[in-house]
Amino acid sequence: MRLRKLGLAMAMVLAPAAQADEGMWMPSQLPAIGKSLRAAGFQGNPSDLADLTKAPLSAVVKVGGATGSFVSDDGLVLTNHHVAFGVIQYNSNAQRDLIQNGFVSHARAEELPANPDFRLRVTTGFDKVSDKVLAAAKGKTGRAYFDAVDAISKTLVAECEREPGMRCSVVNMFYGRDFYLVKQLELRDVRLVYAPPRAIGNYGDEVDNFVWPRHAGDFTLLRAYVGPDGKPADYAKDNVPYHPPAHLQVAQEGVREGDFVMLAGYPGITYRHRTAAEFADQVQWRLPTTVQVMQQLQHIIEDTGRDDRQAAIRYASQLQSLKNGIKRFEGELDGLKRSDAVAVRHKDEDAMLAWLATQPQAATLRPQIDEVNQLVASANATRERDLLLSLMQSQTQLMRSAIMLQRLAHERGNPDAHREAGYQVRDEDLMAGTLRQVQRRYDPPIEKRLLTALLTRYQKLPDAQRLPEFDAAFGRTPEALSQKLDQVYGATQLGDETQRLAWLKADPAAVSKSSDALLSLAAQLQPALLRAENERKSREGDLLRLRPAYMDALIAYREKQGRAVYPDANSTLRVSYGKVTPLKARDAVSYEPLTTTAGIVEKNTGAAPFDAPKPLLDAIAKGDYEGYADAKTGTMPVDFLSNLDTTGGNSGSPVLNAKGELVGLNFDSNWEAVSASWMFDPRYKRAIHVDLRYMRWLMDKVYPAPQLLKEMGVPAH
Repeated sequence: MRLRKLGLAMAMVLAPAAQADEGMWMPSQLPAIGKSLRAAGFQGNPSDLADLTKAPLSAVVKVGGATGSFVSDDGLVLTNHHVAFGVIQYNSNAQRDLIQNGFVSHARAEELPANPDFRLRVTTGFDKVSDKVLAAAKGKTGRAYFDAVDAISKTLVAECEREPGMRCSVVNMFYGRDFYLVKQLELRDVRLVYAPPRAIGNYGDEVDNFVWPRHAGDFTLLRAYVGPDGKPADYAKDNVPYHPPAHLQVAQEGVREGDFVMLAGYPGITYRHRTAAEFADQVQWRLPTTVQVMQQLQHIIEDTGRDDRQAAIRYASQLQSLKNGIKRFEGELDGLKRSDAVAVRHKDEDAMLAWLATQPQAATLRPQIDEVNQLVASANATRERDLLLSLMQSQTQLMRSAIMLQRLAHERGNPDAHREAGYQVRDEDLMAGTLRQVQRRYDPPIEKRLLTALLTRYQKLPDAQRLPEFDAAFGRTPEALSQKLDQVYGATQLGDETQRLAWLKADPAAVSKSSDALLSLAAQLQPALLRAENERKSREGDLLRLRPAYMDALIAYREKQGRAVYPDANSTLRVSYGKVTPLKARDAVSYEPLTTTAGIVEKNTGAAPFDAPKPLLDAIAKGDYEGYADAKTGTMPVDFLSNLDTTGGNSGSPVLNAKGELVGLNFDSNWEAVSASWMFDPRYKRAIHVDLRYMRWLMDKVYPAPQLLKEMGVPAH
C-alpha cells in the first residue's frame, strides 16, 4: 500500500518544511534536516548527530525517568535538582536534612549512594526491527496481537542483553507502524556529588512552577561508578568512576537573545497524533478527574507532615512529584481550553477524513480508523476504576510491594520468556532495589490514609466498574474499609526490609499461600488485577494493530499540506533546536528571555518558597560576578527561555550552543505551553533552562566546589 510505505522516510523528506522550533526529532532524522539545522545556526556536522556512539549524543543519558549528561571523563553527570530529588531525599533524615541544606562532596569518598532502584542508562544502539515484529503479529487480533508483539520483543531483548551490562527494549514509533530495538548500558552505582539547598534548587516551588520569569538553580551533580573491572555493578566502596565515551564541554560564554540552541534528551510521552475523541476525553474528563484525586493525596501527605518532620522527609519526593503533576495537568487543561484544542482537533480530523474519502485507500483505512474510535470509547467504560487501581499501586509502598511479590510468584510458574515484562529474571535486581528503598519512604499512617482516600472513591463506583475481589476484601462501607486496613497494616511484617527481601527469594507457593496479612490481601486481589490487565491488553493489541491506519492517513494528509510528521515522544532519545526567544504571553504582557540575580532579591520574602539562603543573598549583595556576568549588561544571569520543543522527561536535558558546548540545563516549561504535549503552538511554546553561568558562579562563590569546576574544565575564578 502506497500510504503505508511512506512513513518515516517521508517525514524526513518533509522535515525542512517544519518550523525550526517544532519537532522532537529522532537522531536518524537529523542528517535529512541538516540544511535547516545549519540555516538556524548550528555549526557542527548534522551527520554526527545521527551517530549515538559519537559526541554530543553519546554523552546524553537517561537518568531515572528523565535526562542528564556526562560533563567529565570521570563519570560526572549533570541533571536537575528535581530529577535527583529522590536521591537527595533518600540520603536525608531529620538529623541530616540534605533537602533543606544541600550537599557538597569535597572528595570521592564523601559521595553518597543513590536509592538502590535508581538507574542511569547510556544509549548505545537504536536499530529498526519493524519487519520482524510485524511479521510475528501478522494475522492476529486483540490479546493475541499484543502477545505476539510482546513475545518477539522479549526475544529481541534477550538476544540484545546477552552482552553483559546492557538493558534493552523494543519501542514503537507512529503507534505501531515502526518498531526499534534500543540498546542501553545500565549503570547501577550512582552517587550524589553536589546539590544546592532547596531554596536554590527549588526556589519558588509550586508558586513558580511552570511560570516565567523564573529564578531557580535547578541542578545537581551525580557520579556514575562501575566495578574495578570496568563493568556495571551494584554499589560497593571499591567501585571506580565510569569513564564515558564522551562528555560535554561546559561553555565559558553564555547566551543572548536570538542565539541558536539545541537540546537532546529523553522526552516522556506526547499525544499530538491522538484522535479527536482522545483529545475530548483528556479535556472533559481525564485531566480534571486526575487533578482532583491527586490533590486529595497531596493534602493527606502535607497534613501529616506538618507535625512529623521524619514523615515529611520520607514522603518529600512523592509529594514533590504529586505537586508537579497536579500543576502540570492544571496547566495542560488550561492551555487546551485556551487554544480550543478539542474543536481544532475535530476540525483537523474531519478534514483529514474528508480528504481520505477521495483516496483509493479509503476503503481499507476508514473501517480501521472507525474501529480505533470504538476501542477508545470502550476504554472509557472503566476509566475511573482503572485510574484508582493505578494510583493504588503507584502511590503506596507496602501495598505496591505486596502486589509485586504476589505477581512475581505467579509469573515464576511460567518460563522466563513467557513472564510478564517487569517480572523476568532480568528484572529481579531492580525489584530488590524497589523493596529496599521502601524503608526510607514509608510511614504506616500515611499509607493507610492514602489507601482510604482511593478505596473510598472505589466504593462509590457504579456496579459495572466494581471488582468482586475488591468488594470482598474491603467491604462496601467506610467502616468496613477502615477496619480492614487497620487489621492488615497492624499485622503485616512487610514493613521489615529483611522480610520483604526474604519473600522475594521465597518459593512461589509459599508466597501465594503466605499468612502475612498484606501478602494474603494481595493474593486475594490478584485475580481481579489480572482480569483488568487482560481487558487492557486485548484493547491495546487491537489499537496497536489498527492505529497505523490512522497514522497512514495522517502522514499522507500532512504531506499534502507540506508539513512534517515526527513520531510522538516515547522516552527515546530525541533532539530539538531553536533560539533563545522572548515570550509574548498575552495582550500587553511580554517577557524578556533572561532573568538575573536581581530577581531573586526582588522575590525574596524570607519565607518559603521565596526564602533565598543568606549565603546567596550575601553573595548577590557583594556582586562579585567576574567571569560570569553578561558581558553586555554586567548582570548575573540565572535562567533563560528558548523555543525548544520539550515535554516531561526532558528535565535535565543539556542545552547546547551552535558549537555544541553546554550552555544550559532544561528544567521546565512556561504555563502558556504546558499543553504542548497534546498541541504545539509556536506562539507560546517555550522551555526554561538554568543558565550554566549561574551554576558555575554558585559553585565558585556561594557553595564552593572548586575541584568539581576544575573537573568540568571551567576552573573557579
